[in-house]
Amino acid sequence: MNLASLDLNLVVALRALLEERSVTRAGLRIGLSQPATSAALARLRRHFSDDLLVRKGNTYELTALGSALREPAASACVMLERLFTSRADFQPAVEQREFTLLSSDYAIAVFGAELARALHAEAPGVRLHFRNLDGRIVEDTGTVLGGVDGVLMPHGVIRGFPAVELYRDEWVCLVADDHPDIGDHITLDDLARLPWAVYRRFFDAPVTRQLSTLGLEPRVEVSVQSFSLLPNLVAGTRRVTLVQRRLAEMLRGLAPVRVLPCPFEAALQEALWWHPVHSQDAAHIWLRERAAEVGRALREQDHPPRG
Repeated sequence: MNLASLDLNLVVALRALLEERSVTRAGLRIGLSQPATSAALARLRRHFSDDLLVRKGNTYELTALGSALREPAASACVMLERLFTSRADFQPAVEQREFTLLSSDYAIAVFGAELARALHAEAPGVRLHFRNLDGRIVEDTGTVLGGVDGVLMPHGVIRGFPAVELYRDEWVCLVADDHPDIGDHITLDDLARLPWAVYRRFFDAPVTRQLSTLGLEPRVEVSVQSFSLLPNLVAGTRRVTLVQRRLAEMLRGLAPVRVLPCPFEAALQEALWWHPVHSQDAAHIWLRERAAEVGRALREQDHPPRG
């Protein structure tokens, strides 16, 4: 398909029609008259060879294809907006700009808070918005990255996109202070027989794939969408969990748990990933440079420079 032959205004109309499910409301949203919006719908129907919207009584419902196109249409609009608002220069002291990053609560606590402080000091007009990760980052990485400024995620989940390295961390085991079966050390056999508390879906963390290569399939008893809640879910139980060392140090004392080294190599490298469409945007380059500086400061906390 020749992109030059397409009217990109139809992307805006497509998004409005699929989200509003009404020709009238879609027209009002994008500033078109009802006849013009109806004409856009007719062109879209011819292009896709599908009705997209079908009348049911006094309302419209999406066809199967219409439902499938809803999220890609929204992501395409966001990507186009970001593409055409790119600039060759960026003056942080006076600019008004919002950056959106996808992240787990772990990366926000360990890295995002420091990044927010750095941006506040240099660019008071910049707003930083964090959103939760979901499975689409793996299933449709390009579309998701195109709609945001980046994602904070360790290596081993996505690939093929540019990234700036931030800092290293490692996984540690947490057990209750009064765990009846675990002393000063924990073994692979312990991990295999004990019940687990895990972060959301267990396969979201690359370390879980490492466990599978060791022949260990954890018995998940409880899951949660927050790394920070895991200590409370093992306290007073026989459960075990894995959390990142940096987060475990931040949460020390908030729950009666003990931190134990993992009985296997469990390092992780955190990075900021972005879509290539952002690579030459001056504002985005500035954001990546600030992120790299914050990551460097975290690394120096572990290995202070000599002299």
